[in-house]
Amino acid sequence: MGRNYRCGRPDCGIDRFSASPRRPGRVSLWSGLAAAAAVAATAAWFAPTWIQQTGAWTPRVDEVLDDHLRATLGTRWVDVASTDRHTVKPWLSARLGFSPAVPDLSDQGFELIGGRLDVLDAKPVATLVYQRRQHMISVFVWPGESVAPRDPIERRGYHLVRFVGGGMTYWAVSDLNARELEDLARLFAVSS
Repeated sequence: MGRNYRCGRPDCGIDRFSASPRRPGRVSLWSGLAAAAAVAATAAWFAPTWIQQTGAWTPRVDEVLDDHLRATLGTRWVDVASTDRHTVKPWLSARLGFSPAVPDLSDQGFELIGGRLDVLDAKPVATLVYQRRQHMISVFVWPGESVAPRDPIERRGYHLVRFVGGGMTYWAVSDLNARELEDLARLFAVSS
């Protein structure tokens, strides 16, 4: 702080080094406007993400197929290996923000092998793995009935079937024939 000298001028009683007096309302007005601008900028930045999460989201067909192929090429078919749905479902639910249905379809010829976590379009999804004869089937699951069921899609010798049920969206992928993959979709719809 500076010294206060007696000088006889009217401003000599004011410390030259301290902040000049301000009007009380002006500071809060500017800080309020700055805060509002920051909130608006943040909302504009994240709006596409929020809209995408709440709107109809579906990954690209090639991305779903590629994820299935990655699993077939490596040794990582499942993160939790179990034929017991009461083991697979809680394991997946503990790691995701949703609880997928894990039906036991072994009586219909679809043996549960286990489950794994996958990421499609930067979103975590559950993947249930079933086997029919020598064919492995990846069933990708995420919350929301965002897409209507479609006819099977064939890409590079693999079939993909999209279906919905129980508040979830499913994509089944396999080199199994399309008719049997559609049978799996119908069984899921009945059990969810």
